[in-house]
Amino acid sequence: MDPLLPLLNQISLSAQVFFTGDLCQVVNFEESGQVGHIHLLRAGQLDLMFRDKPLARIDQPSVVFFPKPTSHVLTPVAGEPCELVCAMIDLGAKIRSPLATALPEYVIVPLSDMLQIAPTLQLLFHEAFAQDLGRQPALDRLAEYFLIQILRHVIQHGQLQQSIFAALADTRLALAVKAMHENPSHPWTLETLADASGMSRARFAANFKTTVGTTPLDYLTDWRLSIAQNLIRQGKPLKSIATQVGYQSPAAFSRVFAKRLGTTPAEWLQAG
Repeated sequence: MDPLLPLLNQISLSAQVFFTGDLCQVVNFEESGQVGHIHLLRAGQLDLMFRDKPLARIDQPSVVFFPKPTSHVLTPVAGEPCELVCAMIDLGAKIRSPLATALPEYVIVPLSDMLQIAPTLQLLFHEAFAQDLGRQPALDRLAEYFLIQILRHVIQHGQLQQSIFAALADTRLALAVKAMHENPSHPWTLETLADASGMSRARFAANFKTTVGTTPLDYLTDWRLSIAQNLIRQGKPLKSIATQVGYQSPAAFSRVFAKRLGTTPAEWLQAG
């Protein structure tokens, strides 16, 4: 099974292009936002600051990828304009998606290292710098596809070390992870998850914690709550949501939600 599939199905992945053209001035992006960003440098040079510290000078066509809301600053070098395509992206950071939390804080990749995406880039740049009918929705759909290609690159090049993807790469741990992903409503215990992996309880718990960075049951709770948050945003009734993510009642679900996130489901939705 495609390991990305359940993680992508669990969120409403989206990308919205908001800038195309020559960047001629300093631009600040705040960490308090709800979205991450992709910046595609097509030409020129760019100084990049990350959380108020210099990070890199980008002097060749590159993609700069911030999966989560992150404070950063783009500055054209020596005041010379640089040609950019910029998009806001949503990988479920607000709902604590395992996909968003597994990714590094930033990724910078020269486009020459991603030759397999050349056809997508050609289409994306054409739409960005033309004025064809349906330009904006075409750009956004292309940016979403490009986002998936970046995810493939990051995963295939081992840039996710202690994460759920590392567990999915482990033959035995993957069995337990897939079980949780495919059936979150099941009353999983440490013992039944260990059985699913074909390991002893103690060995499974230790291997999972070392590989993923959290305990199996904590991961299960986060997985259930990220699914639930997505359903809450869709307006699903709390009773139905509780059943779908393995809780016997809305009250039991709400208690876990409040303990984990510090707010009730209704307050969380209103704040979003």
